[in-house]
Amino acid sequence: MVGIKKEKTERADFSTELDRFEAKYIIPRRLVAPIKDFIRPYCVMDKHCAAAGGQYYINTLQLDNAALSLHYAKEWEAAHRFKLRVRTYGKPPGQAPVFMEIKRKYFERVIKSRACIPFAEWKPGVLEKHVDELNLKSVKEREAFREFVRLTNEIDAKPLVYIRYCREAFTGIFDHYARITFDSQLCYQPVFDMYNWGGNGRFISMDSGLVRNRRESSLVLEVKCTEQVPTWMVELVQMFDLVRCGNCKYSTAIWMENMLTGKGEAPFSDEFILT
Repeated sequence: MVGIKKEKTERADFSTELDRFEAKYIIPRRLVAPIKDFIRPYCVMDKHCAAAGGQYYINTLQLDNAALSLHYAKEWEAAHRFKLRVRTYGKPPGQAPVFMEIKRKYFERVIKSRACIPFAEWKPGVLEKHVDELNLKSVKEREAFREFVRLTNEIDAKPLVYIRYCREAFTGIFDHYARITFDSQLCYQPVFDMYNWGGNGRFISMDSGLVRNRRESSLVLEVKCTEQVPTWMVELVQMFDLVRCGNCKYSTAIWMENMLTGKGEAPFSDEFILT
């Protein structure tokens, strides 16, 4: 498929590891309805999305060190890099479990692993617990938790920002794994308390066109599938003339904070001119 990268693991396990192709596109809001019409014969609303009333919120705590090593590894397109994040769902959060995730990239190969714990277990001291205290469900999750703790300690990672956004998700009817998502209402908050999911602070919008050097607010469209790319996905990309682009929500939050505080540099600083 045009503009799609490959995410691969040795063995597909969609609960703890992902084996898929993925592409992201920034689209104007006027394209959302036509794209939904196009995918209707091939997709249905994701069951979690339907259960939440048509959309759900994703809450992500991003970890990095004082030098922003993980952010700059992405900015400089390092061949070997990873992200550390903690994720839960809902607005306000509290019902869904918490996932501690590592997302690695080796050249074009991406491996995503995670460990899942009940929401109530995400509290001070959780990363100091022995793996047996967390009642993790599988060997993969136990390994993922140990590796999450190891990497956090190795780079001295601390929580930096919360990121929250709203997602509409659709899954393929005829495909083993095919997924279309629309992300909007992107916002972030510098971390004040890593255990309250931003409840005591003000979220700052990242939907502004200024952040992406565009004249209008836009959405993030993600197209995901396994190695067997459905024909209808190829036609979707071609029909709407979609152009793949990188869209790291964590780095966008760092850029936005830089613009607001005057620290570091933001993208487009040389070429973006307000008129």
